[in-house]
Amino acid sequence: MKQQAFNPYLPSFEYVPDGEPYVFNHRVYVYGSHDFFNGEGFCLGNYVCWSAPEDDLGNWKYEGEIYSRLQDPLNAKGNQYMNAPDVCVGPDGRYYLYYQLHLDKGVSVAVSGKPEGPFSFYGHVKHSDGTRYGYKKGDAYGFDPAVFMDDDNRVYLYTGFSPDKGGFRLILKMRGGEIDGGYGIELDSDMKTIKGKQFETVPGPIKARDTAYEGHGFFEASSMRKINGRYCFVYSSELSHELCYAVSSSPSGPFTYGGTLVSIGDIGYKRNTTPKNYLGNTHGGMVEINGQWYIFYHRQTNKQKCARQGCAEKIYIKEDGSIDQVEVTSCGLNEGPLNGTGTYEARIACNLYGKDGAYAYVRIHHKEGGPYFTQTGEDRNDHPDQYIADMEDGSLAGFKYFSFNGENKISLRLKGTGTGLMHISTEENGIPFASVKVTPSTDWKDYSTAFTPLNGVHALFMKYEGEGAVDFDSFTIGKE
Repeated sequence: MKQQAFNPYLPSFEYVPDGEPYVFNHRVYVYGSHDFFNGEGFCLGNYVCWSAPEDDLGNWKYEGEIYSRLQDPLNAKGNQYMNAPDVCVGPDGRYYLYYQLHLDKGVSVAVSGKPEGPFSFYGHVKHSDGTRYGYKKGDAYGFDPAVFMDDDNRVYLYTGFSPDKGGFRLILKMRGGEIDGGYGIELDSDMKTIKGKQFETVPGPIKARDTAYEGHGFFEASSMRKINGRYCFVYSSELSHELCYAVSSSPSGPFTYGGTLVSIGDIGYKRNTTPKNYLGNTHGGMVEINGQWYIFYHRQTNKQKCARQGCAEKIYIKEDGSIDQVEVTSCGLNEGPLNGTGTYEARIACNLYGKDGAYAYVRIHHKEGGPYFTQTGEDRNDHPDQYIADMEDGSLAGFKYFSFNGENKISLRLKGTGTGLMHISTEENGIPFASVKVTPSTDWKDYSTAFTPLNGVHALFMKYEGEGAVDFDSFTIGKE
């Protein structure tokens, strides 16, 4: 029996951002970097892989650790972490994994005979004279490499980074390398030797001025797919919280700006200007599964920039090849809305903010107030229990969407110091159709109420009004 799919799509204890999805042998594989819950920085873990049947996207299997950073000879001391990777099948049928060590400016490659690995170190991307790519004047900075093999077996590597002005830009300039946007280069059939000339994909914020890219210039997170004969380049823009796309008739460009695919705060969706979730960076790629295209991305948790979890949404390719921005939801990989009857973890909220709105995660550990996703215990604990913490007066958690068929009872599992009401409505600022009275409790406690039966597809919004703070574990919908 198929399982429902939620956002985030992996188990609550797993933190795999930068997801690049592919379908191999009727299974969907996701390759990404590996954060830790409560980790002190980005990408602290070795690469792991998860997969799911292409016809059962709620049933994810852990494929294990597929590559260790200690396997790269440049990292003998183990003091470097691996940024976002990408994978493609080479002309020889093997699977090639491209990555960058975080203190390096080049690109490394690993290889496996199976999509689930394990991968073995293969080499470093180099020019024909043996100089590592990234170390010649004019070479792109090898951040977040993406790889793409075209129908003619020609292989392309995409990298780049374009930080805003300031100290970080100066550090990168001291290291050398091109950092003014996204770039690409063709690889030889050995999958690691450069051939041809480097080309630009998307300009960085400075070059983007007075062009169609203005305000959405390249920041990071290159990703390439081919859709209906056109090449679709996905990237994270200078806004960081959104994934945009550009299109071309060639894998080497020139590329034309297409628009925003998704924003983790729904900025720009239906002209919205108010973040519906806390903002941070995001990264991901597209995949077609059984005729439906999806965009993968990630969100932040635990008031950190670097405890990120993967999400996905359906996207729709128009006849002219354009793609409209999609809304973030709780049910992205599901076949449709979630069942109106069932128990759901609060962690699948797609909207979450406090009385004063949502803010950006501007530091590694952000200590400002407001509700946030967190868990008890260490990373990958035996009893995963991710929940929403610190819902104070005016805090809102939104869940989208559910298909109701006469359900008229809801129970919320809460705890905390709160004394007040949890209002429940189908509109973000709508009139509540039900409210539960909340009292202080040190243990999880169920608060139930009945309401007029709901029918049709609706969102659910839970808004706390009162004193103290409430932790929100889950809710159950059903019929009396």
